[in-house]
Amino acid sequence: MEHQADMLIVGAGFSGLTMAIEAHKRGIKDIAILEKAEDIGGTWRENTYPGVACDIPSHLYSMATHLNPDWSRAYAGGAEIQAYLKKVCVEEGIYDLCHFGQQLKSARWDGTRWQVETESGQRWSARFLVSAIGALHLPSIPDIPGADSFPGPCFHSAEWDHDAAFDGKRIAVVGTGASAVQFVPEIAKTAAHVTVFQRSAPYVLPRPDGPIPPWMRRLYRRIPLLPRTRRKLIYMVFEFRHRVFRGEKRMVNFAMKMWRRSLENAITDPDLRMQLTPDYRIGCKRILSSNDWYPTLARENVTLVPNGVASIEGDQIVSADGRRIQTDMLIWGTGFHVTDVVERLDITGSDGLTLRQAWADGMKAHLGTSIAGFPNFFILLGPHTGLGHNSVVLMIEAQVLHIGRVLDHMGRNGLKAVMPCAEKQAAFEREMRERHEGSVWQVGGCTSWYQDAQGRNTTLWPGTVSEYEKRMAQSGLEQYRPAPFTSKE
Repeated sequence: MEHQADMLIVGAGFSGLTMAIEAHKRGIKDIAILEKAEDIGGTWRENTYPGVACDIPSHLYSMATHLNPDWSRAYAGGAEIQAYLKKVCVEEGIYDLCHFGQQLKSARWDGTRWQVETESGQRWSARFLVSAIGALHLPSIPDIPGADSFPGPCFHSAEWDHDAAFDGKRIAVVGTGASAVQFVPEIAKTAAHVTVFQRSAPYVLPRPDGPIPPWMRRLYRRIPLLPRTRRKLIYMVFEFRHRVFRGEKRMVNFAMKMWRRSLENAITDPDLRMQLTPDYRIGCKRILSSNDWYPTLARENVTLVPNGVASIEGDQIVSADGRRIQTDMLIWGTGFHVTDVVERLDITGSDGLTLRQAWADGMKAHLGTSIAGFPNFFILLGPHTGLGHNSVVLMIEAQVLHIGRVLDHMGRNGLKAVMPCAEKQAAFEREMRERHEGSVWQVGGCTSWYQDAQGRNTTLWPGTVSEYEKRMAQSGLEQYRPAPFTSKE
């Protein structure tokens, strides 16, 4: 049996849900969402480790169309964000559109429609295909000799073992990224000892977190303008953070002062301070935020090993400098596949062009949203749409509004299929390369998950959110050309 849809969305996280809501508003009634898991939520369904939270303030990390006056904290925890997304789905009837347990296997443009197959054997035919698979869900585990020999509990932060007991255990944590900065302070409270293996020290700034009092939440419910105003103010403040990445001296000095004060207030040991001092410019890697990270590393039951892991021999973790640490449990805090997550998919556009071929020399998409050679195909949070300074929800919203306008224009002009002009896409890619050359992400002295295997930053948008929003608002059907269309009528 073949299922039919006007729009088929792959992924039921923030991106997929926002796209479905916008498409429905635009009059597209026949929408289906394929989701590999058994519930919506994406990143916030997958990541359930202790201490999981967003590093963007709650009121900004939410849909403009569905503001939440009831956030309990300035920075919401993962469970609260997941509950918010589920509430939105219930209100909008999105659950009725979802097909759970359906992981994309292949998608092929047949000249008229997208022919899609899932791993479980479902077949779909759709006029429009939207990739909303996101990036923070496919765990990246380093290939370390002997890792399979570890006898105790061993898991990635995104595959948290909630049956594992930490009380009185010796725990090794590999990695010091955003997830580790959140879960290490939690497990260190009861573990006998936690050893953290750090390849490269992150910049960790304090966050102005705290509970939002009930009286304020009641006020937000009664006067909807207030949470909308709070969202706008936070947005404007966070836009200023982009100046750190641009290397503006005053903003860089301000950020460095905040970081240094946070480090020195918590860490008195000069050797440990040195080990926690990054050897690259601030902003080159993702800037993390936590009020607990540095105080946790100062605990007597926590040891920092400022080296990566060379090998694993049974229950002993061998560091790059030869130290051997005996441990009962191993937790990978090593992040996710980002720059190669979509190209792993079997997607074929017109004339047999595969996504792997189109991206053989790196990810590319016009305006980060559509790809030459792939008719009626859109990608959310695609290349050059990630952020280091503000909320990606804003980028998603700019993209879905753009896609919605393009679909409207297609209808008014009688166009059945479009794809971006190859020349415009090439010009956009040149612009992105030129703007990233000399940027902190390229010459800041580090390697990061922002970069692909060739060292190019194909992940981040180099400008402000307001610039991207304006650009997408001014871009319409002129960015596309009619695609070859083989009518079967």
